[in-house]
Amino acid sequence: MEKTHPKYNLSTNFTWDEMLHSATADKHGIKNIPDQEEEKAIAALVKRLLQPLRIAYGHPIRISSGYRCRELNKRVGGVPASQHIKGEAADCMIDGNASKLLGILLAHELPFDQAILYKKRNFLHLSIRAVNNRRQVIIND
Repeated sequence: MEKTHPKYNLSTNFTWDEMLHSATADKHGIKNIPDQEEEKAIAALVKRLLQPLRIAYGHPIRISSGYRCRELNKRVGGVPASQHIKGEAADCMIDGNASKLLGILLAHELPFDQAILYKKRNFLHLSIRAVNNRRQVIIND
């Protein structure tokens, strides 16, 4: 994949750049670059989950955190086994209440491993695995 082109499209509505961008990485000089397996996982996350959700929602979805290398994940306080490290997760934000995305995800029976709604911070963490997705829904106040 052409990592140097910030507008490289993974799908109609999601770019490579937004799946890798991190203000924390920029601030601390962390190179947030996935390996080949992680690239495949990011592409699958977008193709199988994020783009279908965007189509079902009909409005933009912002990625506040996508792929994180181990150093970045540690810096932002992510759990050591975070699916962000594998390229399998993204934190999604919309204009309005993020719980709406959860409702659309479930109503359209889209594939996912975890959907964690963070009510106070108003975002939805979404992840997907290549196999054995749990369809686990967690709501944090």
